[in-house]
Parts: sequence; C-alpha cells; structure tokens
Amino acid sequence: MADTPHKDEHNLYSIDLLMQQTRQLAARYRQTTGNTLPITGEIARFDVAKALNLTLSDDLTLGYDAIGNADRDGLKVLIKGRVIFEDSHSSPRLGQLKPDGRWDRVVMVLFDDDYLPVEMYEATADAISAALEAKAESKNKKRGAISVAQFKIISALVWTEQEGEVADVWDNHNDVE
Repeated sequence: MADTPHKDEHNLYSIDLLMQQTRQLAARYRQTTGNTLPITGEIARFDVAKALNLTLSDDLTLGYDAIGNADRDGLKVLIKGRVIFEDSHSSPRLGQLKPDGRWDRVVMVLFDDDYLPVEMYEATADAISAALEAKAESKNKKRGAISVAQFKIISALVWTEQEGEVADVWDNHNDVE
C-alpha cells in the first residue's frame, strides 16, 4: 500500500492491531491508576507516518523520526505526540525542541483520552526557530520548550479526525508576495 509506512500488508495489519490494543491498554491503565504509560511517542510515530505518508526511520539516533514522501518528499520529520486528558488542568508542553538542523519539519499529533488521534499540526524549522528565539528573550522560560498552544499558533493544521489529511493547508506564518 502506497499510503502506509510499511510495505508488507500482513505486517501492517499486525501493527494496526497491536496499536489498537496498545491504545486500549494505555487508556485502561490511566483510568485505573491515574498514571500514564510512556508509549505516546511510538503511537504518534505510527499514526503520523500512516496519515501523512511518511516512511519511519529505524535509527532513532538520527534526530528525526521519518522521511517524507509525495508532497513532503525527502523532508526529515520529527514527530511529537501529546494526549490531552479532559481532567487535566495543566498547560501541556512538547518539551525541548533543538533546532539543530537534523529535521526540516515537526509534526505534533494530539490524542484524546483513548489515545486516538484528533488533530495533527506541522511546523517548519524556521517557524520553530523564530518562536524559540522569541521565547529566549523572555524571562524564566525553559530553553527550547514550547507549549502545545504555541505550537498550534506557529504551525498548520494538516490532519483532523473528521477529514483526514487537510488538502488546503493554511499557513499563518508565510509572507504574502
């Protein structure tokens, strides 16, 4: 299948099934214990690669998670995922992003309480660098850290649970010529 990150259809079915079971287990674990399992990153990699036609890298030391195909051909993509729990009162953060030239884009996927993808946002390295520089000028901000809300501002919505991949990607940080 051309629109999936895996070549073998049987392997894809097995991974789809495993991911479904992993989501259910993680949701039940949180409901039971109040704690989260550290599996959001792997689910995010799988979902983004499948939804946006990316090829996952097996080498996680490269500094990016996937290589783009089609419209994103050859772009190195870093993938971040966050579960937005309904009962959470905190402001979720993506953590530290290092604009070290190892990636061209960052895709953030937001999950619901059941670890199902709701939205995906994509930001360029330039947009992230500009946002991080602006944050560095303000006091008491962790270097390289960016909130989910700020990421949404500097990025484009590229996928929704209702529509799938968004055809007309808006980009609120491009200059009009």
